[in-house]
Amino acid sequence: MNNSKDRNYLPKNYQELLAKYRKVPPVLLDTNHPASPRRSALATGLEVYTGEWGDVQKLHLLRRTLFGTRQSDLQALSGLDVSQAVDLLLTKGDVTLPVNNYNDPENGVVDPEIAFGETWINAAHGDEYEGPRTNSLKGWLIKNMLNQDTTLEEKMLLFWHNLLPIQTWGVFYAKLSYRYFEMLRRNLFGNFKTMIKELTLDPAMLLYLNGTFNNKEAPDENYGRELQELFCIGKGPNANFTEEDVQSAARVLTGWVIRWEEFEESGILPSYFYSPFHETGNKQFSAFYGNRVILGRTGEAGAEELDEFLDMIFDNNETALYLCRRLYQFFVYPEIDEAAESQVIAPLADILRTNDYEVKPVLEALFKSAHFHDEANRGAIIKSPSEYILGLWRTLEVEGVNAEDLLLGYTQHNSFLWNMANLGMEIGDPPSVSGWPAYYQMPSYDKYWLTTDTIANRAIASDSLVYWGFWIKEGIQIPADLIKFISGLNHPEDPNLMLRESSRLLLGMELETEMLDNLKSILLSGQQTDSYWSTAWGELMENPEDDEYRMVVENRLKPTFQHLLQLGEAQLM
Repeated sequence: MNNSKDRNYLPKNYQELLAKYRKVPPVLLDTNHPASPRRSALATGLEVYTGEWGDVQKLHLLRRTLFGTRQSDLQALSGLDVSQAVDLLLTKGDVTLPVNNYNDPENGVVDPEIAFGETWINAAHGDEYEGPRTNSLKGWLIKNMLNQDTTLEEKMLLFWHNLLPIQTWGVFYAKLSYRYFEMLRRNLFGNFKTMIKELTLDPAMLLYLNGTFNNKEAPDENYGRELQELFCIGKGPNANFTEEDVQSAARVLTGWVIRWEEFEESGILPSYFYSPFHETGNKQFSAFYGNRVILGRTGEAGAEELDEFLDMIFDNNETALYLCRRLYQFFVYPEIDEAAESQVIAPLADILRTNDYEVKPVLEALFKSAHFHDEANRGAIIKSPSEYILGLWRTLEVEGVNAEDLLLGYTQHNSFLWNMANLGMEIGDPPSVSGWPAYYQMPSYDKYWLTTDTIANRAIASDSLVYWGFWIKEGIQIPADLIKFISGLNHPEDPNLMLRESSRLLLGMELETEMLDNLKSILLSGQQTDSYWSTAWGELMENPEDDEYRMVVENRLKPTFQHLLQLGEAQLM
């Protein structure tokens, strides 16, 4: 059995391959934003929301749980009350498998093992072709976000990926990274304890945090530390685990390895317990864990120590509190004050423990609560690059390239990937094992996403959709079809109602009269009568194939939507 720390499975030209396939080097944004005024303490808690339930309230729920909101998403909630809407969102759909969509003979990329159009999820290690396979995986994740149904599934996958991350470029084995994401998807709304055990034994995680190299001769504390500090217990004021707890955890975890002799073969790479590497002594934990002692075991019985260790972690009250805090920060508001801790976090943690760490009841209680729907929480979070870029694409209902052209689809999704990476969020590769700082780093939190560069690049992204088109590749740029977008509204012919409905979908709020008047002035080119728009729209509807009428309408819509999307409110959700 070869399980030496010196084993290096990466290709010898790994750095060259990274430079070739990772088009945007990691962008690390400044986390030293000054503290800003906090949201006032809210009196609301987990009592079921019974207030107004109109489009604005529905859009708040949708914008927090989806990537952008299509008109069909809003229509899906028609006739549903709050509880029914949340139940709809907490369902899962079907996703197709990622495939070889990257073969590009003209540029010398032809995977010798996987035929074009076939899946690579069980492929043998592809050496340098792990580069395009990894990009294929990332593009597949983005495709799922773009094509999501009215369900929390893809946003929840991002939540777990941020909380329990790997870095796919560090793993550099696409089928292992795929299995990791499928493990997260399988447990999305399921049992947190089950997920943590599966994460602990996941081959990608065993590689990423060195678990497969953790043995009795040289215990590796990496995973044992992060499991407590980042995944389960956190760094809260009462998270008083010790360095000795980290060391004892590392000893418990010795012996869990990937099967190296099958590493480069096709099929599912298993992980298993290899008893000769296991530390068989007793493991003493601190008062934080009730001075628990996990008795050392020999032979195959050593594997039982993992379950006892996880039981100990999940018996600690901090575990439920920590997960509920992270859910709150991701879906409700980045900062947690004393009122939120007592009125929301603590009762959510009770629900989690009462349900033996089933996550779905917690999500149900949170999204149905008066606190979540409190008006003060609307437009209170800065959008991540995925919520901004993919959200714009989905909300404006931009049609991408022909889905049957696999290589062009790969190119399109990679364009999204590198566009978002340039804004500080490369899907599949958070900047560290802590995830993206916007979700945990005080006092910056979500302000992490905004710098002078990223604000400018966001404006360029929205301008491109409105005017010249989102860049896919040389010669292919796809603009939003604004005429098609407003055609789906209830009253596109009425400038006042059209602007209200458009701003509601894109900003999730009712704009003040002054803002709407400014937009209307742009739409009417400074004219005073609504008929200046209504007539132009009516003429186009009567002559939909007439390029002249279409140009008149487009030339009024484009500057209007450019201004709308450059409002500060467009950065919020």
